Amino acid sequence: MVEAIPTPGPKAAAEIVRGIADRGADLIIAAGGDGTINEVVNGMVGSEIPLGILPAGTANVLATEIGLGKTMEQAAESLLHSVQARVALGRLCWETEENARHFLMMAGAGLDADIVYHLNLKMKKALGKVAYWIAGFAKFGHSLPEFTVGIGGREYTASFALVSRVRNYGGDLEIAPTISLFEDEFEVVLFEGKSSMPYMKYMLGALTHKLDGMRGVTILRARQVAFLTSGVEEVHAQVDGEYAGVLPARVEIVPNALTLLVPASFHAKRQASVEDAAWTTSPTR
Repeated sequence: MVEAIPTPGPKAAAEIVRGIADRGADLIIAAGGDGTINEVVNGMVGSEIPLGILPAGTANVLATEIGLGKTMEQAAESLLHSVQARVALGRLCWETEENARHFLMMAGAGLDADIVYHLNLKMKKALGKVAYWIAGFAKFGHSLPEFTVGIGGREYTASFALVSRVRNYGGDLEIAPTISLFEDEFEVVLFEGKSSMPYMKYMLGALTHKLDGMRGVTILRARQVAFLTSGVEEVHAQVDGEYAGVLPARVEIVPNALTLLVPASFHAKRQASVEDAAWTTSPTR
């Protein structure tokens, strides 16, 4: 039996999915944007039920990342030939874990989360991804709050920190260049600057795939990340493109947390790249 269940509004999908899982569903397919998928994921953490997605949102970063296709029809055809992949999730936590948010793709702190926080929802509905670009360009010439990022016993200063499980960002850029959904860690990309002006250079670096090694940019791997603030200025956080709250907070990996349906070609390509990376870094090679 196939059952179609509409979501009545934001923040409802997670509870709906928990009820579906409790009734013994064999498969859950989420039709929506990255925000809706994030809500569904938060209702499926730890479940063995496979999750398939049909892109119907603004950016559809996950669909782009795994090569599902840009339309629901293409994605539906792709799901017929998909395979199951067990993947890790990220978790954004505050001082207490009762409001923790899991994410499949990324968490951001600083500039991009501030854009999400102040985004005009009517403009987003009317213009789609263009609304994010307009909001982003409106930041140029403004000062940006900096915060501290703690990783592996070291501290870094950033005005934008991306903690990513995917290479694709916003459906247009590749910021985290080497990460795979099949790895149990994050690729962390840190951008320095109290002024927004260096972000023109950073954007060009992302467009030309030359972020790594660029002055003001730090790229590294981690399983845990701490976001700390001085408390003087409010710094925002987002997960999978949805507003999540303010810092301080921490991000951690949750291994073996979700079964995701992905195209067989994507699974084979990314699995091979993970194995090659493991071979390259092996101390016994």
